[in-house]
Amino acid sequence: METKKKQANKCVCRKIEIETQVETYLTKIRRGSFLLLFIIFCSNFLLAQEANLSSDYNPFSLGVHLKNMHLWHGSVVHPGAVIATDLEYNSRNKKFTFGFWGGASFSTTDVYNETTGQTVGAYYKEFSIYTKYRLTDRFFVEAVSHNNYTGVEERGDQLHYWSYDKTQGYNFVDVNFGYNITPNTLLYLATIIGGGSGDYEVQSNGDLKNSWTQYFEVNSVVWRNESSNLTLFVGGAWSFFTDKTFYTQGKGNVVNVGTTFGKVFNIVDYNVPVAVTAMWNPETEKTVLQLDIELF
Repeated sequence: METKKKQANKCVCRKIEIETQVETYLTKIRRGSFLLLFIIFCSNFLLAQEANLSSDYNPFSLGVHLKNMHLWHGSVVHPGAVIATDLEYNSRNKKFTFGFWGGASFSTTDVYNETTGQTVGAYYKEFSIYTKYRLTDRFFVEAVSHNNYTGVEERGDQLHYWSYDKTQGYNFVDVNFGYNITPNTLLYLATIIGGGSGDYEVQSNGDLKNSWTQYFEVNSVVWRNESSNLTLFVGGAWSFFTDKTFYTQGKGNVVNVGTTFGKVFNIVDYNVPVAVTAMWNPETEKTVLQLDIELF
C-alpha cells in the first residue's frame, strides 16, 4: 500500500512538473508572438507613413565600424579588436531615430566561473537598442538600453536578454539629453534609470540602494578643414544618492578626458572615415589609443 502511495505521489509530481514546463513553453511562445506582431505592426506603420514619399528619401541605414578596442564614457569595454554594426530608422524630417547597435570581438577576455572555479575566455557581445528625438536643431533627448552580455553563460549564469534586475549585471537603461551651445560644442547629460551592471550601493543591512549615476560630458570641435577635424572632450560622473557611481568608486570624479582626430581618406573613389581617440581616465589611471575605421 505504501509503495502504491509513493508511486501515486511521483505521478502527481511528474504531472505538475510537465504542466509547469508546458506553461513556461507557452509563455515563451506568447512573448515571442507578441514581439513578432509588434514588429510587424511597426513595420507596416512605418511603411505606410513613407509610402507616398519621393524615392530620394531612404528611411533605413546601416553602418559597420572596425576598431582596435571599444571605449565608452571613459571605460575600456573591450581591450581587443571589435567589429561594431548598427541598423537605424530615421524619419523624413530627421527628428526621430530608432536603431540597434551591436558589437562582437575577435578576441576573448577572462571571466571566472564560480561553479567550476576556473577562468574561461569569453568573446565580447553586445546588442543595444536606442531611440532619439530632436526637439530642435540644438536639443535632443535619447534613451538607450545597453545590453552587454559578455561572459554571462561562460561564468555559469543563465542568459535573460530582457531582464533588468539590478544584480544580474548586463542590462541597464540610460536617459540622455544633448544640447549644442554652438554648432561645434555639445553638452551631454546621461542618467542611468534602471537595470544592473553595479549601479547601486550595498547598505549595512544588505539592501541595495540605486546610485542613479549622472554622467556629464562637454565635447567641442576645435579645428577642422575639408577632410579632417580635431575634437576635445572631458566627462565626469557623480551620484546624489550614494557614495559610489557606475563609473567611480567614490561619490564623483572626472573619468573621461581626451581628444579625437578624424580624417576622411579617399581610396579608389571611396571615402573611408578614420578616427583616432586618445583617452585618459583619471579615476582608473587608464590611458589608451583607439582606432576607429568606418567601413560603410
